[in-house]
Amino acid sequence: ARRVLEVGTLGGYSTIWLARALPAGGRGITIEAEPVNASIARANLDRAGVGDRVEVRVGKAADVLPTLAEGDPFDLVFIDADKQSNALYLDHAARLSRPGALVIVDNVVRSGRLVTTDESDEQAEGVRRGLALLAADPRFEATALQTLDAKGWDGIAVAIVTDAASRSGS
Repeated sequence: ARRVLEVGTLGGYSTIWLARALPAGGRGITIEAEPVNASIARANLDRAGVGDRVEVRVGKAADVLPTLAEGDPFDLVFIDADKQSNALYLDHAARLSRPGALVIVDNVVRSGRLVTTDESDEQAEGVRRGLALLAADPRFEATALQTLDAKGWDGIAVAIVTDAASRSGS
């Protein structure tokens, strides 16, 4: 991956790993809604020696993502932000990525809450909508994987952007 997009920076931990994996000349963009978190992430990126490879954009991802349409397509998109907006972020990932790009969505099992019917759990509902989009949208070939970690049940969704994304006018 030469061009990487991250939605949800927080302190920049994942951003640092993504930046370290970039080849010479590779670039990353990360989006963080909270200015304080973005400032901390910038400092962490610089401290890790990768600040020159990553642009930190501050703002709500729903507002920032449309501004990225003018750039080159992304090779990898990592989504780790508010779960309520997963479907929106996935739609933008398809629009902003080249066919063959990898899209990873973090925290998609929600400690097993996805199998409950509690519709008041906005995060679980957002994850369900995102997984439903991945299952039905011809722009993606995807799977979800459950993991077990210190937080409880969790997992990731992994998708490949298909040629249908480029044919759909995205």
